[in-house]
Formats: sequence, C-alpha cells, structure tokens
Amino acid sequence: MTRPRLQSLTVRQRLTIAVAALTALVLLVVGSALYLLEARRTTQSIDATLTQEVGELRALQVEGRDPETQKPFASPDRLLEVFLSRNLPDPDETLWSFPREGTAVYVGSPEASLRRSPDLASLARGTGGLFSLDVAGREYRIAVQPINQGTARASLVVTHDVSATREPLRELMLTYALIGALSVLLVAAFSSWLAGRLLRPVTELRDAAQSITGGDLHRRLEVTGHDDLADLQRTFNAMLDRLEDAFAAQRHLLDDAAHELRTPLTVLQGHLEVLDVHDPADVAATRSMLLDETERMARLVSDLLLLAKAERPDFVKAEPSDVSLLVVGLVERARGLADRRWTVDAAPELTAVLDVQRITQAMLQLADNAARHTAVGEEIGLGAAVHGSTLELWVRDTGSGVPEELRDRVFQRFTQAGSSEGFGLGLSIVSAIAEAHGGTVRLDPATPETGATFRLALPLEGP
Repeated sequence: MTRPRLQSLTVRQRLTIAVAALTALVLLVVGSALYLLEARRTTQSIDATLTQEVGELRALQVEGRDPETQKPFASPDRLLEVFLSRNLPDPDETLWSFPREGTAVYVGSPEASLRRSPDLASLARGTGGLFSLDVAGREYRIAVQPINQGTARASLVVTHDVSATREPLRELMLTYALIGALSVLLVAAFSSWLAGRLLRPVTELRDAAQSITGGDLHRRLEVTGHDDLADLQRTFNAMLDRLEDAFAAQRHLLDDAAHELRTPLTVLQGHLEVLDVHDPADVAATRSMLLDETERMARLVSDLLLLAKAERPDFVKAEPSDVSLLVVGLVERARGLADRRWTVDAAPELTAVLDVQRITQAMLQLADNAARHTAVGEEIGLGAAVHGSTLELWVRDTGSGVPEELRDRVFQRFTQAGSSEGFGLGLSIVSAIAEAHGGTVRLDPATPETGATFRLALPLEGP
C-alpha cells in the first residue's frame, strides 16, 4: 500500500517529504544526543556534590572536637547535629540525620512523599553508598554515610531531587521540539518552492512532449543557465529540431513519391481504359508499355526502400578493404555501363575500413550518372587519394556539368537535371551511403574545362 501511494505523488512532493523527513530525523538525533549528554552531566554533577557532602562529614569526624566542649563528640547524634548546623543544602538537596533513636531530622525542603517513604529509612539503616530512588514518580539520587561509635550508630543521608534539577532541561527540550517542528515546516515550505524552481525545466519538457503528441513540432524550450537541466533542455531542443527536419523530409518524400507514382498509375489506367482487347497489336503494345511502367515503379519502390534502410545501424558492414583493388574493380564494372573512355586517375596501395558493396553501389551510381551526361568516347575518370585520416574517392566526367540552379539541391530526393531519366534518387542514395560511413559527398565547383566531379570523403578508420 505504501509504494503505490508514494508513486502517486509528484516528484516535487516526494522531494519535499524526503527533505522534511531528513531534517526532522537530524533534529531528533541532535536533540536526543544533547539531552542524553546534558542528563549525564547533571547526574555526574549531582554525584560529585553528594560525595562532597559526605567528605565534609568525614572531615568533621576526623577532627573529633565538639565546638561547645572542645572534647571528642560524645555520640554520633551530636556529630550529625553539629554537621547540620554548619552546612546548608544546595538547591534541590536535603540533608538528613537519622539518629540512634527517634525521628529523622532534615535541613531543606523535601517533598512530603519523600519524608514518608519507607525506602529512604531502609537505605539510611543500610551499609551506605550512592543510590537511585524513585518516589511518587520523582527520581532522587541518595548518598548514605553511616556513623558508628561503639555500639551507637547513626546515619547522614543526603538526597538530591534529580527530577527538579532536570526540569529546566526538559523545558529547554520542549522549546527545542517546538522550534524544531517550526523549522521542519519552514524547511518543507522552502524545499517545495526550491524543488518547484529546479524542476520547472522538467515540467516544460513534459509540456513540450505533450505538445509533440498533439502534433506541434515548432515549440522550443527557453534555456537559461548552464547546469545539467539546461543541457537537457538544449538536447531536447536539438532533438525537436531533428524530429521536425525528419518529419518535414518524410512529408516531402511522401509527397514526391506520391507524385512520381501517380504519373505511371495514370498512364496505366488511361491505356487500360482505351485498350481494344480485340486488337492483338494494341494489346501487345499496351502490354509492353505497361511492363515498362511497372518496372519503373518497381525501381522507384526499390530506391525508396534502400533510402529507408540507410537509417538502420546494420545498413553498413565495414571491414578492412584494399583501396587499390576497389578502384580498379570499379573501373572494370563501369565499362559495362556505356561506351566511354574509362580511366583510373589514382589507385593508392592502402587499406581502409568500409563496406565495399555499398561503396561500389555509390560509385557506380555516380559513374552511371556521368555516363548519362557524356557522349560516346568521352573520358570518365575514377580515382582515390588520402588526405590525413580521410579517404577521398571521386568520379569525374567531361560532360556539360550540373546546371547552376541545381548545384545547391542536387543531392535532394527527386531532383532531376533537365529530361534526365530516372526519379532523381540516385544522388540521394549516394549521399545516404556516404553518411552511413560517417562521411560526406560533395560536388566540385564548376570550371569551364571540366564537367562534373563528385567526391566521397570517408574516414579511413570506418564509421
């Protein structure tokens, strides 16, 4: 029952309760320790006083002179009489004389219950020493000193009301308890206010997360300070930026994919509607055209699936690879793309950590793109080089280059140059493969002498 109740409380409430409980515990421990130490000190002080009184009696007994006769004390009763006449009891203290016969005589103001206590008389007739006695709910500390002279025996009894001596201490502890309770309330109120201020960024995070659930991706947290919560707010804002970009890219992708698929579907529907099933030539032509359109849609879906897989951590399986063999193999594979003059610009002898299949896919995509923008016999070069800890692979051509208006968005999805075939996803796939390797792809600045040069920059040690 306790755990569900605690879990139903807010973090602010739990922090407040924890701080208040800890404060109360500390005050209780400190108060108890102070009370025990002061009570012990009081008891030790009382025992020292009682011992002093007994010592004074012994000193008087050693003198052995009655002040009236200047002779030894005639009896223990006379010794006690002289002692009581010379001493005044301390506060809460009483001096008692228990003679051989008769009732006890005392100096001080003892409680009536103590005067009538049979336990006190029993201790007075005992062997002597220090004792503790409870009478009518009050605690007493008692010193008994027997006096023997021949067969005569009397006793000095010194009693101290410990309860009365400790009364100021109890009043002080009561005041301490009241002040402690007020302190706990003040600490709880302050901790609640402070917890509210400290947890305000968390509350804003919760509200922002709820607004995301409602579809609002434009909200951002106002970051103040430089503590851990401020870092959390900055991280959350960065996450919102990435989410907004991802959703925008997703919407853009879906819009473009819908647009690209609508055209072949419209073509398919239109030809099927006008198809003359009784004309074999029309059926054959329509069939050929429909197969072409479905093949185009299949390529589009395949490319979109590839781009979606690029976000997965297992998209790239990097391992140490020979860069020289990679470049030479790329050129050999590219010769089958088109009748061009394929050359190896550079093939350094070194090892890099990369996914050979993915890099081959990206480089052949660039090579195919170069082949579609060059004429028969024109030169297309592939090469590799190392700059520090970066491996650079490139594909260059001598074609017309990338139009200036497309250079800034050439790697965006569904971006096509002029009447280029395909869907404009090739360079997006190249960019995704480079990013999956922890690298980038870029287009060199345009020059009058060359066409287009695309470069992959990849870390030598892998993603």
